[in-house]
Amino acid sequence: MDDQIPTDETYNPWTIVHAVFHQLVEAGLHPVLGSAGDPGAAAAALLEALGIRPAAPGDSRSLRDAAEELAQIREAVFGDR
Repeated sequence: MDDQIPTDETYNPWTIVHAVFHQLVEAGLHPVLGSAGDPGAAAAALLEALGIRPAAPGDSRSLRDAAEELAQIREAVFGDR
């Protein structure tokens, strides 16, 4: 197990907004996106406070994993071209 913390973690602030909204709904509340302004800025500030750089594409590891999975699907469906 690697105990080192990545030095350049990124995360999409809108993923945080999505998670918080679901948590609020599960608690019986009824949040409305945009009723109090853009929540993306507050989510980005939260990420920065946690030492994570906000980035619109999100976590680069997830993007890399998705690209690898798509390549495997293309190979399975279309074969070697």
